[in-house]
Amino acid sequence: MTPSGPPPGVSQKRAAFRELHQSGCFVMPNPWDVGSARMLAGLGFKALATTSSGYAWSCGRADGQLSLAEVLAHLRTMVEATDLPVNADFESGFADTADGVAESVGLAVETGVAGISIEDSTGDPNQPLRGIGESVERISAARAAIDSNGGDTVLVGRAENFFVGCPDLDDTLLRLQAYAEAGADCLYAPGIKTPDEIRAVVSAVAPKPVNVLIGWDSDLSVQDLADLGVRRISLGGALARAAWGGFIQAARSIAEQGRFDGLANVPSGAELNSLFGKQRGPV
Repeated sequence: MTPSGPPPGVSQKRAAFRELHQSGCFVMPNPWDVGSARMLAGLGFKALATTSSGYAWSCGRADGQLSLAEVLAHLRTMVEATDLPVNADFESGFADTADGVAESVGLAVETGVAGISIEDSTGDPNQPLRGIGESVERISAARAAIDSNGGDTVLVGRAENFFVGCPDLDDTLLRLQAYAEAGADCLYAPGIKTPDEIRAVVSAVAPKPVNVLIGWDSDLSVQDLADLGVRRISLGGALARAAWGGFIQAARSIAEQGRFDGLANVPSGAELNSLFGKQRGPV
């Protein structure tokens, strides 16, 4: 695979993305295709993030079943879809070794993403987390790959404990601190939910910024999270699930009851045409 270099305007997007991490709190929703990316951009969000699950579902696949080549093509499409910086959900780096992670991350950086997240999960339910030592080597490899490509892409280190059935906060904090020391610019423990958990993560890696996932009907508002010291908020596959939920409800009503009431309160074609007509032209 021969990278063609990042699309135009990437340096400006990356600079804007880094600036967002300096202060305040921003919401970074997760589109899964060009249409959802442009819709979110039109709503005024300042940055976007891909969702491995949302994109996989749109391809008729389960999360984790897409190849590196497919993900790289998707990242380039998403970067080109809007003028907003895009953070890549890059799963576990698409490699078994640290050297492989470095190679994959280098290819991802070439797509023009402004940030890239690396997980420490294995995909093996019997041993869902990599050891801290191995995970640190992989984060260090990702850091080196980014630095060799200009160093301006934000590296996010993810501790997957709460996502893979190992909700050990102490281990999560140790992992995040180790990833920060290994060169991660931003830290992320998807699945933490309580103010005490969030506060502990923010404190453990300060002054580095923290990403918090809100993928459910949470009582915490953006302001609440900002008050806890969270720098950025992502939604994971939640918006994709919301879209699928509406689709499934309407389709089941037709298939099982012969009723069309599931199509109430949906936007008209004219409304969508008008909204997308204000966005950029075809990629």
